[in-house]
Amino acid sequence: MNHQPVDASTATSFLPMVSVVVPIYNGEADLAELINCLLSQTYPKDQVEYLLVDNNSSDRTLTILKTSAENCPITIRPLSENQIQSSYAARNTAIRAATGEIIVFTDADCRPQPQWLDTLIKPFVNKEVVIVAGEILALPGTTLLEQHADRQETLSQKHTLKHSFRPYGQTANLAIRRTALEKAGLFRPYLTTGGDADICWRILGENIGRLEFAPNAIVQHRHRNTLKELQSQWRRYGRSNRYLHELYGVDLMRKMTPKEYGYRLARWFLKEIPRDIKKAIAGQATLVDLLNTPIGLFTARARTAGQRDAKLPENAKIIARL
Repeated sequence: MNHQPVDASTATSFLPMVSVVVPIYNGEADLAELINCLLSQTYPKDQVEYLLVDNNSSDRTLTILKTSAENCPITIRPLSENQIQSSYAARNTAIRAATGEIIVFTDADCRPQPQWLDTLIKPFVNKEVVIVAGEILALPGTTLLEQHADRQETLSQKHTLKHSFRPYGQTANLAIRRTALEKAGLFRPYLTTGGDADICWRILGENIGRLEFAPNAIVQHRHRNTLKELQSQWRRYGRSNRYLHELYGVDLMRKMTPKEYGYRLARWFLKEIPRDIKKAIAGQATLVDLLNTPIGLFTARARTAGQRDAKLPENAKIIARL
């Protein structure tokens, strides 16, 4: 993984056709804000198409997409993927319909900043670059759990880009050269999590090209704000670990023992709470600091459970092709 400056004069004249892919499931509440963000992009409007894919929603998503496409100054192409309930299958549907040289991915609940596409596309001026990952920052949060996740930078690409097996970017903010997809294949349509890593690892493993990080190509994303949502998020991370272990042999996360949980809680109660209360009185700590350890143990337990209970479905090994 590299991050190298791009020559400004060359990058200015580099304006390939771009296809932005967004899978959507019951996303009607997000569509107005998402489309406003797409409207605000500074990348030339005649060089980008937005393929918004309804993945068998039960709300008004598809109707809103069709209406938006008719009345919008940018090119919105509403599509449907109703055969397979999977964001990866929906992305494949869009890739097959795309006309762009660069395929860009984000999600319906993400908020791309105005310079997002401009900045994300520039590294592709180097022909060796076939994957570019932008950064994912948190939308302003008010709840304790949102503030904790923001403090931990849970969504940041810096974690996945440092993966011990190979770096990868999350599809909340990722761009891939079309020729790389032609060679390595599309997403595994029946995979429900872990597909971001899988597609990047296949491309990098075949030495098609290299991955570049564009830290200033920013999308914002909302953190989970309830314990149920947080648990679901970390169980999904655990399932992803298991699936990637079965596909690539990557290490599983070690399970914490009851003794380790007890030690961590005792240390929190006897040492960390008194320390952080003093800091809070001095205005140097908040409730987020006080509850950092139990929230961390909660997410670790959820991730362990997701990893333990998951088993890669046989059809998830299928790689779709253009």
